[in-house]
Amino acid sequence: MKRLFSCVLIGMILLVVLSGCAQKVEKVRVATDATWPPFEYVNEETKEIEGFDIDLLNAVAEKAGIEIEFINVGFDPLLAGMAQCQYCAAISAITITEARQQEMLFSDPYFNAGQIVAVRIDNMDITGPDTLGGKIAGAQIGTTGSIEIQQMGDVTLKTYDDIGLAYQDLMNGQIDAVVADNPLALEYVGKNSDKLKAVGDVFTDESYGIAICKDNVDLQAKINAGLKAVKEEGLIEELTDKWLSNQ
Repeated sequence: MKRLFSCVLIGMILLVVLSGCAQKVEKVRVATDATWPPFEYVNEETKEIEGFDIDLLNAVAEKAGIEIEFINVGFDPLLAGMAQCQYCAAISAITITEARQQEMLFSDPYFNAGQIVAVRIDNMDITGPDTLGGKIAGAQIGTTGSIEIQQMGDVTLKTYDDIGLAYQDLMNGQIDAVVADNPLALEYVGKNSDKLKAVGDVFTDESYGIAICKDNVDLQAKINAGLKAVKEEGLIEELTDKWLSNQ
């Protein structure tokens, strides 16, 4: 009887220990705007969110011992939601800026990018950001592209919830140019090379980071540790080859 009791007691102790271990896997709600290929987009066949950022954060989460739940949300409400800690974190080709750092924490940078101008293939007037005066330029709302256009002064900004709609309007002649991050711009130009072209050089220097709720410094530390580990393993270079090699 004592042996049976001992076995039951040991079993109960193991169950408690194992349950405690299971609870150590933290579930993190991560916002992303899946309209920004090749960093995040919805695969039309599988209906799953894919891209550079998705692969990266999944790898970081594995190293950090956290479980990811991606929430697909527009970029502007994504930023607003992060400022209010509606999401634990966000990854969506988010440029680290001083203004955003007032409202949310960021991981260490993981990718360098910049803004570039795209126009119709037959446009000879616009050769870069300095020649956008008097023109209508499109950008996704809340992005650094829209911020840069606003700072140009005499350029009319037209904003879009989905950057794909901006490029569609550009091809249809509804606007004169689109300003966006160069990896995304080159993705759209590459797929529509008979209709679009990129002009001028990349005219900003930006770093992408993973946004984190400003109250969660522990999560920031975990994500930074995971990010450091995957960087050391060469994952950034692997993902660049996988998602950006055609640009």
